[in-house]
Amino acid sequence: MKLLNQLALAGALTLGAVLAQVLEADAHEIKLGALVIHHPWLRPAPGAGGMAAAYTTIDNTGKEDDTLISITVEGSTTTQIHEMKMEGDVMKMNELPDGLVLPAAKSTELKPKSFHVMLMGIATPFMEGEEVKGTMTFAKAGKVDVDFEVVAPGADKPMKH
Repeated sequence: MKLLNQLALAGALTLGAVLAQVLEADAHEIKLGALVIHHPWLRPAPGAGGMAAAYTTIDNTGKEDDTLISITVEGSTTTQIHEMKMEGDVMKMNELPDGLVLPAAKSTELKPKSFHVMLMGIATPFMEGEEVKGTMTFAKAGKVDVDFEVVAPGADKPMKH
């Protein structure tokens, strides 16, 4: 009976360690000064070879606005920060050449049909499940390396999130 209890305890401890690793991996947060970047992800554009879009949520916990100036992603020759919004009955997409303002003490979500980063000039398609390296540059916080999780074309959220 003592051996059975020891095995049960060992199993519970192992399961706890595994769950802690899974939760940590799911969190996929990157901190840079007052900014917290949550689970960067990207998806290839359905039916449009050579393009993809990247998304994330960025919390600005500081007392000053910051600006996402640029994002580079391995395998993409051109990236642009975009916004999509309805104008009457038409969805319009516009580049934000001066970057995306991240208001102080607010969360800004880059998501489908909203703010996002367009990736163009992709020679080798991204594969679902892989991670792609990138760099985000902010006006005040500086630069940080991130890994983007690749999801299926048409997905509206990351798999691990």
